[in-house]
Amino acid sequence: MTAPRITVNGTEALISPAAPHTTVLDFLRERGLTGTKEGCAEGECGACAILVARPGTHEPTDWVAVNACLLPAAALDGQEVVTSEGLATVGASGPPGTLHPVQEEMAVRGGSQCGYCTPGFVCSMAAEYYRPDRCAHAEPAEGTDPEHGPNGFDLHALSGNLCRCTGYRPIRDAAFAVGAPAEGDQLAQRRAQSPPAPVATEYVRDGSTFLRRSTLGETLRLLRERPDAVVVAGSTDWGVEVNIRARRADCVIAVDRLPELRELRVGSDAVEIGAALTLTEIERRLDGRVPLLAELFPQFASRLIRNGATLGGNLGTGSPIGDSPPVLLALEASVVLADADGERQVPLAEYFTGYRQSVRRPGELIRAVRVPLPLSPVVAFHKIAKRRFDDISSVAVAFALDVEDGIVRKARIGLGGVAATPIRALTTEEALEGRPWAAETVEAAARVLRAEGTPMNDQRASAAYRSAMLGQSLLKLYAQTTEAVSP
Repeated sequence: MTAPRITVNGTEALISPAAPHTTVLDFLRERGLTGTKEGCAEGECGACAILVARPGTHEPTDWVAVNACLLPAAALDGQEVVTSEGLATVGASGPPGTLHPVQEEMAVRGGSQCGYCTPGFVCSMAAEYYRPDRCAHAEPAEGTDPEHGPNGFDLHALSGNLCRCTGYRPIRDAAFAVGAPAEGDQLAQRRAQSPPAPVATEYVRDGSTFLRRSTLGETLRLLRERPDAVVVAGSTDWGVEVNIRARRADCVIAVDRLPELRELRVGSDAVEIGAALTLTEIERRLDGRVPLLAELFPQFASRLIRNGATLGGNLGTGSPIGDSPPVLLALEASVVLADADGERQVPLAEYFTGYRQSVRRPGELIRAVRVPLPLSPVVAFHKIAKRRFDDISSVAVAFALDVEDGIVRKARIGLGGVAATPIRALTTEEALEGRPWAAETVEAAARVLRAEGTPMNDQRASAAYRSAMLGQSLLKLYAQTTEAVSP
């Protein structure tokens, strides 16, 4: 194996002498690229955003914005990175000193004041600028579609970036003013070439090891040898542990580039989603074919997080407040667990055994998530949180109902934030099934739903509030869908 290295703004840089837990943020800043800032060290402010060349959906390569504060530098071995400084040198099409078009619009429209958050905004904005399927459309009527500009810019691309002094209007103006990449734009041309292939990595320093194998079989054999290793994909959870709680691991094993964990298959009886596909990749590749997942994605953290987070990671942590488990429970999903001896399939309703505990054995990892078909037609995902985006849910409720001839034939309800694990609202499902989809039924079932789980008081919400929101969520679903499912 060659010495681990990253191509930064067109130039190769050795990862050594950084420790295996060193973040990309610190790696870049130690090399003088101080445009990348640390704000929160949790992936919530976006000041550290950078661009990474990743497999594309519409072109061979996409420029993807990620949080540099969460990723270990070793995870980008063999990869290509562009920072805010590099945009002007690699992406600008004019003479030296020319600003990148995104930087230019931010400057002329007053999108920067203290400047601390600006490089991160610029990188997130650049990722959207280079999105291949972004296209201009007619100016929307006043007051409509406020999150999409006439240039096709989706403001959700900036949902993980915070600004505390400029205000968002001039930043929005800059985003809606950028045009298409110029003909000589090197970063736009780069999209037509394949991204760097995954490389096997073995980086040992200061008694710690970061490992990446080339195949699933090799990885599973390694896990059998090192069952104590921390398994990471997007590192959106582990990165917080490293930064905020100073957690360190003797051995970290990366699975994010394993081909066997990055497949998505839509069959006649199930949709199988690879555990290492990012949420953004799943969203774009499914393109709305699983409506309940389509409702989840915009509410799951931010685009910066979704560009790294995976379903395997969200389920693997076992958190009772993860956003995907309630949705997958409502979809009656199963997880495919693999180890060196083979695979087994476990219904998600039987996967969680306690707080951050599951049936997953030492040496096993989640290979895929399977969603059975056909899908229930009446679906909704309600996330109750203090902020609209980029926040942890106080309560999360997912519904999947079959309503035929005015009767609820089947009901599946997944809950998060109201027990030590994500749970199915089994008693409420029973209260709905076989009964008319009518106000009387729903009001009675809402009273039952308020009593599901064992909600607790914490800084995000009281137990009473959580219970009230459970019942209100079902009433909201009924109000939203009555007309659509009436006989």
